[in-house]
Amino acid sequence: MEKPKQGGLCYLCINECEYMSDIKIKVIDRTDKEHLLEAPTDMNMNLMEVFKAYELPVEGTCGGMALCSTCHCYVMSDHDLPTATDDEEDMLDQAFFVEDNSRLGCQLKINENLDGLTVKLAPTAD
Repeated sequence: MEKPKQGGLCYLCINECEYMSDIKIKVIDRTDKEHLLEAPTDMNMNLMEVFKAYELPVEGTCGGMALCSTCHCYVMSDHDLPTATDDEEDMLDQAFFVEDNSRLGCQLKINENLDGLTVKLAPTAD
């Protein structure tokens, strides 16, 4: 399947690339400020890594292993997301401020299906 031709700066070759495919994600931070982020779909990133790349206040202490909840967020849009793994559910069971739409950003892989996703960063316990 051929990638859509969108044009733009390629993160891998640092040149204009006609095959790069970025998605847009809206993040509402803990002060209710909205951030519109672009995320590449061809770099095997997860949502937590995108948060960190944009210097949003997310620690990602465990490095994306679902062993902490410092990338806890609420999915605000109606996207068909993969079911949370047992590890993610176990970690959310120990987290603060968990809601029905809670997810760990590190467990959401960036792909075309997330285009237009809206998430809100969960409050921290401190």
